[in-house]
Amino acid sequence: MLPRLAGLSGAGRRSAAVAGRNVSALKPAYWLVMLGGLLDPVFYLFSIGIGVGSLVGEIPLPGGQTIGYAEFVAPAMLAASAMSGAIVETTFNFFGKMKFMRLYEGMLATPVRPIEIALGELGWAMLRGSLYSAVFLAIMVAMDLTSPLRALAAFPATVLVGFAFGALGMAIATLIRSWQDFDMIGAGQFALFLFSGTFVPATTYPAALRWLVEITPLYRAVDLIRGISLGTVGPVQLLDVLYLLALTAGGLAVAGRRMERLLCR
Repeated sequence: MLPRLAGLSGAGRRSAAVAGRNVSALKPAYWLVMLGGLLDPVFYLFSIGIGVGSLVGEIPLPGGQTIGYAEFVAPAMLAASAMSGAIVETTFNFFGKMKFMRLYEGMLATPVRPIEIALGELGWAMLRGSLYSAVFLAIMVAMDLTSPLRALAAFPATVLVGFAFGALGMAIATLIRSWQDFDMIGAGQFALFLFSGTFVPATTYPAALRWLVEITPLYRAVDLIRGISLGTVGPVQLLDVLYLLALTAGGLAVAGRRMERLLCR
């Protein structure tokens, strides 16, 4: 039992070392990139949540409750921010390190294993995503779009969303062949952003389209964070959590196996 625990501890240290390498390699320009990723959802919140919201009025929820449009949109912007931060870090940056910088080949000359590289890169992506989430939640509280306690409860949910999309992005990065493939990733990400119950309730879609919307990962993320933010948590949020946990585990499993094939040949 003790050797097994020691092995797990060693794997955790090696994964943390991979994340630490990214921190030590940061350049000043990187903070500008992070600032841009943070401002995107904030601009959407102000332009659509408040600007368009003044025309839309209130949104009815399934339980009969009505809320302001900004309250409806803000949790979706938070989920989309967690998604985009994780996807960018674990696709574009991860692909460049693996295919062109050949960074991971050097790491594999040490005791670090492919799955530990994947966990370390995912942990680094979560540092970035958690910063986005914390700042956005503070803005939501300042604008009275949620309460401080609900914001604290929503923070772990945003971290889970980031892990799920980070694992998915890493798995995709091991499958793509060239930089041109990122156009498809961008198109898919934008489609999720528009059609995941982000700006209108899923109940407004036709039945067949609603079913398709509700099985997308961003919809499950939006549903989870919106339920916590609005205080309408129910059994369906447990389904959201299980969905995102399964996506995290599946993405990491695919990423680990693919990295072992690509880097250990």
